[in-house]
Amino acid sequence: MKTLPLLLFVAGAVLSFLAANSLLPFGAWVDALVPAGERSVGQIRLVYGLMPRAVVAVLVGAALGLAGSLLRRVLRNPLADPTVLGVSAAAQLALVCATLFAPALLAPGRLPVALAGAGASATLAFFIGQRRGFEPARMVVVGLLVGLMSTSLATALTLAHGEYLLSLVIWNGGSLVQQDWSAVTRLSAVLGVCLLLTLCLLRPMQLLSIGGETAAALGMRVGLVRAMVIAIAVLLTAMVSAEVGLIGFIGLAAPTIVRALSFRRETSRLLASMLAGGGLLLLCDSGVLLLDNAVGEMFPVGAVTGLIGGPLLLWLLPRLSGRTPPACMAAGETRLAASALRHVTMLAVLLVAGSLLALAVGRGPDGWTLLGVDQASAFVPLRLPRLAAAIAAGALLAGAGAILQRTTSNPLASPEVMGVSSGAALGYGLAVFLVPAPDAVTLLIAAGLGGLVVLAIVARAAMKTGMPTDRILLTGLALSALASAVLSAMMSGGDARAWVILTWLSGSTSTVGPVEAFMLLVLAALLLLFCLLSASWLTILPLGAEIAVGLGVSRFARASLFLAAGIATGTATVLVGPVSFVGLMAPHIARTLGLTTAGGFATGSMLIGALLMMLADAGSRLAAFPYELPLGLFATLLGTPWLLLHMTRQKQ
Repeated sequence: MKTLPLLLFVAGAVLSFLAANSLLPFGAWVDALVPAGERSVGQIRLVYGLMPRAVVAVLVGAALGLAGSLLRRVLRNPLADPTVLGVSAAAQLALVCATLFAPALLAPGRLPVALAGAGASATLAFFIGQRRGFEPARMVVVGLLVGLMSTSLATALTLAHGEYLLSLVIWNGGSLVQQDWSAVTRLSAVLGVCLLLTLCLLRPMQLLSIGGETAAALGMRVGLVRAMVIAIAVLLTAMVSAEVGLIGFIGLAAPTIVRALSFRRETSRLLASMLAGGGLLLLCDSGVLLLDNAVGEMFPVGAVTGLIGGPLLLWLLPRLSGRTPPACMAAGETRLAASALRHVTMLAVLLVAGSLLALAVGRGPDGWTLLGVDQASAFVPLRLPRLAAAIAAGALLAGAGAILQRTTSNPLASPEVMGVSSGAALGYGLAVFLVPAPDAVTLLIAAGLGGLVVLAIVARAAMKTGMPTDRILLTGLALSALASAVLSAMMSGGDARAWVILTWLSGSTSTVGPVEAFMLLVLAALLLLFCLLSASWLTILPLGAEIAVGLGVSRFARASLFLAAGIATGTATVLVGPVSFVGLMAPHIARTLGLTTAGGFATGSMLIGALLMMLADAGSRLAAFPYELPLGLFATLLGTPWLLLHMTRQKQ
């Protein structure tokens, strides 16, 4: 098994050779490398295209594998990687801002700009993490929120400058296309320096692995060592972002593969992570090239990494050695509220008042207006269904997140993180591509089944006694990457049906009618009732599987809760799109308000989710009149700043 990283590299090298051989027979390679005269087009494509592309794939994969391994090691967090911690997204935001507003900053190269964005993200995560003792759950939440904010802002800026839309799509997919060997030179130099610095820090990192307090007692400057290691990971991530764009999942999959193989020496783990990352990305990119030769279709390599890495990670998760302390939801993370009823009442009042204001306020060619009686009779019937749908969808997603967090005893659990939303999106996409002229009911069933299939796999992992919560989340992340990769591959073919999915993915309530809105409201009310009736289950389950079984909570209870979360997510997703992380943000906001009892937590979460989506729907409708912006973008921009501000104020 310890030869798996080498096997990945060999498999990638073989496929890369086959792709190059299909372009130019191997016997003609000598003439291409050492030409007697002018090179042909095929020889130029081989020497300056495919060969440097293969080397870049290895170097990028190795850099991401090393960065993920360093972040995981220094933060003692199995979920830490450049993507999960938001470093890659922050680098993307910096490059988008520079491209739109200060192109002169890119004249010396993209690395300084990407490094500034990635460094700002890492500094924020480091600052918040240090105040909380680098608690793994907190670090991942901060990273996810920073990543969401960065991605949403980058998307908003790009949508405001439509001439850059195609560039953003290519950037998000990641592109390894090369025209010369300059990228190889730059990547090799940065990777070599970072590897040398890492080897110099091996002994401090080994000492840090026994715990920050113990290492400090032995005289080590813990903060300085952590900052240096994180700086190396940030430099690697920024270099990758500057050269090839966003390549996801490699920084998470490669160290997880190595962890499952139980390497004993720290040097072996780091080098194996680099080899596994380089081999995995080379395998994915070579597969893309061979597929292009076979069917004439080039898929984004950033999406294909999930197609290979996701199943591989799922296969290796049960083989992970050791146990990781579960991410608790205990006190210390929240403060007690004087009265849960007072907070719930306040949220309900805000929701009602905000809804009335959203119905009454409009924006036209003459600016902002408050609807009169005559105008209200014409516009309210048009606005009311979409407003009701937004409120109900937010409540459903937040309720699903609250159920998942209590059931798995993990504050990171949500429909988005655990792959349920991605599964629902894949089900929707398959229905669009496979069913001729699918109606609303077909799309609803397909999305619901997609979400339930993913949730069933995650639930099976969660129900295993003693299954650490980090592995449950890794299962969800792997399934999410796999589903997103399949959906991206389907959409990259240029089929007209891909635009239907792309429009839906942005999230919108503009097409929701009165019947769909009423159905969503009924489901939201039923979910709230179910949560209140299941309050005893939701109170006992966070205590752990063994205690829950001892107190009489059966597998039927867990299955019922997971089923309810899956149905709620699938229904909300198919009608308003996969709105970004409302299911994660709303329960966190409820917890910070002191809503700790099961009933109060679920009710407060659903009200906060409804409030977020109500505000997001109004913002998407009014902010860029007469155009409508993505609903999920506004939901993210509304919720994440509040959570980040709250986290910066919390102390350990």
